[in-house]
Amino acid sequence: MGEYRPNRPPIALAAGFALLFLFILATIVLNVRQQQASAWVAHTLGVEGRLSAIQSLLQDAESGQRGYLLTGSDAFLDRYSEASRRLGPELDALEKAVGDNRVQVAAARRLRPLVIGRMHRLETNVAQYRAGRTERPQLAVGKAMMDGIRAEIGTMRDEEERLLGARTRSLRQASVLTLAGLILSAFGAILLGGFAFASSRRQLRAAIEARDALAAANDRLRAESASRQQAEDQMRQLQKMEALGHLTGGIAHDFNNMLAVVVGSLDMAARRLGRGETERTAACIDNALEGAQRASQLTGRLLAFSRQQPLDPQPVDANKLVGGMSEMLRRTIGEQLKVETVLAGGLWRTHVDPSQLENAILNLCVNARDAMPGGGRLTVETANASLDDAYAAAHAEVAPGQYVLISVTDTGIGMTPEVADRAFDPFYTTKGVGQGTGLGLSQVFGFVKQSRGHVKIYSESGQGTSVKIYLPRFFGEGDAAGPGPGAEADGDALPRAREDEIVLVVEDEERVRHVSVDALRELGYTVVQASDAKQALAVLAIQPRVDLLFTDVVMPGMNGRQLADEVARQWPKVRVLFTTGYTRNAIVHNGMLDPGVAFLPKPFTMEQLALKVRQVLDKDVFPQISSRSC
Repeated sequence: MGEYRPNRPPIALAAGFALLFLFILATIVLNVRQQQASAWVAHTLGVEGRLSAIQSLLQDAESGQRGYLLTGSDAFLDRYSEASRRLGPELDALEKAVGDNRVQVAAARRLRPLVIGRMHRLETNVAQYRAGRTERPQLAVGKAMMDGIRAEIGTMRDEEERLLGARTRSLRQASVLTLAGLILSAFGAILLGGFAFASSRRQLRAAIEARDALAAANDRLRAESASRQQAEDQMRQLQKMEALGHLTGGIAHDFNNMLAVVVGSLDMAARRLGRGETERTAACIDNALEGAQRASQLTGRLLAFSRQQPLDPQPVDANKLVGGMSEMLRRTIGEQLKVETVLAGGLWRTHVDPSQLENAILNLCVNARDAMPGGGRLTVETANASLDDAYAAAHAEVAPGQYVLISVTDTGIGMTPEVADRAFDPFYTTKGVGQGTGLGLSQVFGFVKQSRGHVKIYSESGQGTSVKIYLPRFFGEGDAAGPGPGAEADGDALPRAREDEIVLVVEDEERVRHVSVDALRELGYTVVQASDAKQALAVLAIQPRVDLLFTDVVMPGMNGRQLADEVARQWPKVRVLFTTGYTRNAIVHNGMLDPGVAFLPKPFTMEQLALKVRQVLDKDVFPQISSRSC
């Protein structure tokens, strides 16, 4: 380590400023002394003026008295009277002015009785003259008194002259010293300014050199950052491709399994029908339907994970929804587990799709059941919760505020931190082969996020798991929805058409359209059909008495939303039911169905179609023209 060297320019500059400060302080002190000396000079002149005034007033009194005695005219007494009135205050002022000097104070005290005695003598002469006594005044006595007064005044003047000389010399000395201080201060300021200018130039050069070095280092950092960003982008792209490959591989695997069930079962059914084995054919058809339904569920889970499923949010009382699910949960979970529900009093309402919330809770309960193979306790709990700013800052996509909390807690095997971190990843599962698709928790995650909520996993290996769903509190009006429709109705008890109800089916896919037409006719409806929106409007022009428009959303030309708006303008009494396999902007915005929209997602069973069509036809609400762009 090298020897420490102090930074000399700042030290010298500080010393220069200190010296300049001392010069200025000295100059201020000398200036104060000069002002004091000037004040004393003025004081001396003032005392001399008082002495001159007293002497002049005495002379005026003498002259006035003498003129009165010689002429007897009262006009001469004016000067006498004025002098008599002013002499007392002048003597008082003189004593006060010389109060700082003992010699002068003593002289002033000697002077006062002499002046008073002389004025008394003059007053006596005037009084005798007025009384008719005209003898000559005692001039010798008067002269002696005036000589005494003049002597005292002279003594005091000599003292003041002495003081004036000393004070004048002090004033001259202070002035010289003050001038010298000012000259030295100015010279010091000039030197200090020159030194500061030179030091500033040196510092400026050093700052420019440091700036250039910093700019060069910054350029190197930018180049390194750009290189690192490029490497990170490449890595991120590789990760995306890997995730996409994992996702598509999982989808292909599960869809191939389900298609194998569908294709194999239908092929076997066709062969058995060809041999006349009708009884064994039904089992093959049931297997094919089950495989198709599993494929439909897989698609729904993928849409939920991607937050693209169309949600129909309603005001929901979570206590009523969870309470309505209790029996279904016990049947699903099995008797080997103890199921408890803890419902909070005064629970707030939330605004979500009740059927999707049921599916999310059911998925969590099924996962909890699988985590307790040897039995245990499953608890579904509701509560009011508030997430503050600190919690929101620590968790992405979380807004602070009030939430409705639904938690599912088990006493199972729990998760390690690594497993908990990946629990919401699609197709990630710790179950054995063939025991799960790995989309249950990802579906819950996508649904909660699409509903502007938050989901959090708390788990320890061997200690169980708690999954908490936070859904935003709802402050609006409206009756709270309870549990969903629950178990499906028996196929022989499907709601059917009423007398003369007509449905217009609009579908550009011919085979899908024929399936829908056949199903509706099977339910007793009179059905007319169209392959696109233009043909549908032509059909309505010919057959305007249509009760329900059952239309696909995604069609060439005019889409289903635009068709429904046109129908609402021309035939406002026609109800509308939309169907599609996937849509983003026509009837769904921000993941939510537009208000008042009835929707049946593809694929659907006859039972789902029967229930939804009956639900739309039995409503007293007619469709409104959309104000959103398609």
